[in-house]
Amino acid sequence: MKIIILGAGRVGYSVAESLVSERNDITVIDTNAQRLRELQERFDLRCVLGNGIDAKVLGEAGARDTDLLIACAAQDETNLVCCKIAHMLYNIPTRIARVRSSGFEVEQPLMGPEGFAVDAIICPEASLTRYISKLIEFPASLQVRSFAGGRACLASVRARLGAQGTGLTIEALRTHIPQLHLRVVAIYRRFADGPDRFVRCDGRTRIEPGDEVFVIAGREHLKEILKVFYNAPGMPARVVRRIMIAGGSLVGQRLAQELASEAKGFQIKLLESNAELCQTLAAQLPPEVLVLHGSLGDEDLLMEEHIEDIDFFLALGDDDENNIMASLLAKRLGARRVLALINQRSYADLMHGTQIDIALTPSQAMLGELLAYVRKGDVQAVHSLRRGVAEALELVVRGDKKTSRVVGREVGSLRLPEDVHIGLIVRGLPDELAETQADEAVQHEPEVIFPRTDTVLQSNDHVVFFLPHKRLVAEVEQLFRVGATFF
Repeated sequence: MKIIILGAGRVGYSVAESLVSERNDITVIDTNAQRLRELQERFDLRCVLGNGIDAKVLGEAGARDTDLLIACAAQDETNLVCCKIAHMLYNIPTRIARVRSSGFEVEQPLMGPEGFAVDAIICPEASLTRYISKLIEFPASLQVRSFAGGRACLASVRARLGAQGTGLTIEALRTHIPQLHLRVVAIYRRFADGPDRFVRCDGRTRIEPGDEVFVIAGREHLKEILKVFYNAPGMPARVVRRIMIAGGSLVGQRLAQELASEAKGFQIKLLESNAELCQTLAAQLPPEVLVLHGSLGDEDLLMEEHIEDIDFFLALGDDDENNIMASLLAKRLGARRVLALINQRSYADLMHGTQIDIALTPSQAMLGELLAYVRKGDVQAVHSLRRGVAEALELVVRGDKKTSRVVGREVGSLRLPEDVHIGLIVRGLPDELAETQADEAVQHEPEVIFPRTDTVLQSNDHVVFFLPHKRLVAEVEQLFRVGATFF
């Protein structure tokens, strides 16, 4: 695709890095010449110096034949106006705007063709809040991703010695624990000579202590499944009640607000070093959130606040180094689980395998929302995994036996790339393409299917894949593409 990215800040840099790796034709617009030089030195892309709301600058960037505009400059107003100009003057087919303000929704008439002409809104802070909320809901997981409207989940968990599923082969797992409704789609194993490496999965593959295990399951079964790999027999599943947020950033504020409003009985403390910001937060946040003034690395303060009783410590400040040090200190003082928000990807890579349980980069939470617009075929959801190397993809089967290479065929007969796993199939979801004909149809509850080699694919099936390498995406998309006669 030919893509224009407005803004070369943290978000724009992450987006450009991901999309360039997939051989897209990328042009980045920014007013900061130094940022553009850094991008051009590192990636194979084109840069244009100027303001994105200048029609001449957009034209110079190639807007006349561009497929996608991603406006992610620092100011909401700049992004919205850029989308409007791109629509009015250059008719760019798809326009995405980064908008921090919570007052905008893409369904509003203001965002429609007569307004700012925005097809999709991305808010990195909101994406991070949703991502972290799932980690709190499933505290044994390293990451959780949703598919099929939330009915299915892909999660990863670090297998622990003594857990019921650790030490078993995948085949034995099905035999010894038949009540588990799951599919193991990938294992990443830690080796002494380097980072975790992908291990091919079949029935004979054994799950070893320390493995990062990726499983796909229905959302209602996920907690029990994670417990099998994380908890010793007889141990209760981990539950989060006491949360400490270190850093009053936008992400920290949003998360505290959301958790307090969920009425789930969380005890929330928010630690912030800026006294003036503390006063503002104390006035704005619900009374369930206790706002504390102090340094993120103040050992005495953490001890006074009983850090050893904290179930989840979240370092969400704007400074990577402070987040890393605060997380390491909290873990040493007894916090059960710690997460550090790290903007610089190289730092996040270094933190994997340390005492920090989860090193989270903003791009991890946000990129999937963008990739769904870049992927070909009927893509419902995309999630970037393993720091952008792997990917989980939800495709909808379209067409019939004449127009599709997969409809009516058994899963075992599909020519999928090696190492690509079909995790599950969701059948019976409402079909948007057929809604006009389904007014009088009887509505049935969608069915979650763990496919076998003889499972036959049907039109409108939602198929969830795990791909250990992004380079395999094009082959999968090509296989599921319908013929021209379908349209």
